[in-house]
Amino acid sequence: MNKRDNRRTLFKGGTILTMDRTVPNLATGDLLVEGDRIAAIGPNLAVGDAAVIDASGSIIMPGLIDAHHHMWLGVMRRLMPDVDDLFVYIDVVAEKLGAHYRPLDMYLSTKLTALACLDAGVTTVIDACHSSRSPEHTDAALDALEDSGIRALHMVGAAMDKKASTAHLPGDLKRLADNWNHSNGLVRVGLFGQLNLDWWRVARNLDMRILTEFLGDLAKVGPEFAEKGVLGPHNIFNHCTRIPQETWRLFADAGVNVTVNPRSDALFGFDDESFAYQQAIDHGLTPAIGIDLDTAFGSDIFGEMHALFSQQRSAMRYRRFRGEENVPSPITVERVLEAATINGARATGLEGAVGSLAPGKQADIIMVRTDGVAVVPVNNAVGTIVQGVERSDVDTVMVGGEIRKRGGKLVGADLVKLTADVTASRDYLMEKSGYRPDLFGASARTKSA
Repeated sequence: MNKRDNRRTLFKGGTILTMDRTVPNLATGDLLVEGDRIAAIGPNLAVGDAAVIDASGSIIMPGLIDAHHHMWLGVMRRLMPDVDDLFVYIDVVAEKLGAHYRPLDMYLSTKLTALACLDAGVTTVIDACHSSRSPEHTDAALDALEDSGIRALHMVGAAMDKKASTAHLPGDLKRLADNWNHSNGLVRVGLFGQLNLDWWRVARNLDMRILTEFLGDLAKVGPEFAEKGVLGPHNIFNHCTRIPQETWRLFADAGVNVTVNPRSDALFGFDDESFAYQQAIDHGLTPAIGIDLDTAFGSDIFGEMHALFSQQRSAMRYRRFRGEENVPSPITVERVLEAATINGARATGLEGAVGSLAPGKQADIIMVRTDGVAVVPVNNAVGTIVQGVERSDVDTVMVGGEIRKRGGKLVGADLVKLTADVTASRDYLMEKSGYRPDLFGASARTKSA
């Protein structure tokens, strides 16, 4: 063992929420980290020679998992907060701005998003990159993820604008797999392949996971997808809104992974009262949740948990009020937190390593303070996480045994320089594209008229 592997950190005296069926929760307990793994969980652990983190007044829990995020959109934060037309969105982010992205812009956007995720307690993210314009752009995004210290599955996908070339895909996947898909790295690579079976075959030969954004109004799976071995746990389908029951049965039989984006699915009007999350649950699947867009929201999974809880209850109650029988029960905070932790781990293929707290698992841990005036007293630990806290309550974030946030501050991040670089990147893209957003929006102009 090297010096790094010998490091020991003890989280002392916190409420421990394991999200693991084999490891009990503790009202007050300790958690020991050795190297990059959890070594022990229990009350009053007797440990010497360890750095001690005082966890009193805090909940210790697994890091949150953002199961779908277009991280390359970081410099476009809240650029289109009211957009409800998918093709207007694509025109702006892809045709107008994305077409001018340099590898530098890809690096800065991805790093900004990754650090913001860490700040909000997200330790693992599926980076859905539908802007892999060249091998150099992909390398820049991967370098940004590695530099940030987040755990990530970067999904390489064709850029959406008409000027982009896909000549390097899927051929570049082997180089990427050789460079990144090894057991000891935090960052891995998969394919954002939509429904291109030729690309899927290349990815499967490289043992890659495959991501498809799937809207029932815009895409259908043909009979070729029902052939044995085409679909399976290596597939991740996102959105899954308004798709027919026969497709749900196909997904369930194949055991695919499903992710939903509560806020953006509502923003664009993708979903209806059938509710994709509930459809997945009803078919025995385990849906995860993701943030999707910085163009309207930001890097905060707490907002997705709030939206999932409210939307499921609204949709199911609407179905009940209009007279349906056997309507699913209202969602619970436990199910919501599962979607943000263990279900996300399953989608990434890392359920044996992250998503819950247990000895032997990777030390992807967050410590959330619960002694603030808006949170105290804690009467239900899960309800507190799902409904009561926010990013400012996330005190400590650890990924693979490395502390990335401590005392409410990101560790090792030069935010002054990053802010200047990101602002310069945004200004460059606006200048090259000629696109000029309205700082105050149409509603503000109307009020002042």
